[in-house]
Amino acid sequence: MALAAGLVLAGCGPDPLAGGQGGAYFLWAGVPAPSGLAQAETVYLLAGEVRHGQPGRLVPLRAVPRIAGPDLWLVVRTERLDWDEETHAQLQRLLRQWRAAGNRVISVQIDFDAATRGLAGYRMFLADLRRRLPPGTRLSVTGLLDWSANGARADLDGLVGVVDEIVVQTYQGRRTIPGYDRYLAGLGRLHLPYRVGIVADGRWREPAALRRDPLYRGTVEFLLAPQRR
Repeated sequence: MALAAGLVLAGCGPDPLAGGQGGAYFLWAGVPAPSGLAQAETVYLLAGEVRHGQPGRLVPLRAVPRIAGPDLWLVVRTERLDWDEETHAQLQRLLRQWRAAGNRVISVQIDFDAATRGLAGYRMFLADLRRRLPPGTRLSVTGLLDWSANGARADLDGLVGVVDEIVVQTYQGRRTIPGYDRYLAGLGRLHLPYRVGIVADGRWREPAALRRDPLYRGTVEFLLAPQRR
């Protein structure tokens, strides 16, 4: 909950945005907000999570933020897809609260580790969620590199029209996944807009082919808490 004050005051400490404005950034709960956050174009904020052992409950992970400027994407981390009506209602309340606080919340993002072979079932969950969202609210998901490489054509096409964006993650923990460029070469199979999720201070080099892809929307930098020594 203490993070909310940091978001209101724009934080202090190391600032990955200090070198310029714009861009897209993802903040996990508990990660200090950089002082330049208000100058970002897009900010993904982890708002809460649905846990395995707590059915029917969306657990809030931060107080309602107040960020003037960037587009906000309200992120829910979920470990299960069998949401009941109360879980959906809790998400709707979060959306209303965040918007009532003056935030420009344009989208909900679902962070779920969907196995490539489980995409068909994941699509059913997402389609149900989408029809429940307020009109004009976009839907985004995080995705694995393996989706574009090994996903069935029908499963990938099934996401078109259900989600507005995929953020393909290229890191695990604090490190960029080796050979990510080989996986990124297959992103054209997604047939929908995508961003590439990169880790702060990771070894990332943007492949030239991405810039030529009209569906590529740039990167999302996942900001991390300082390492303990």
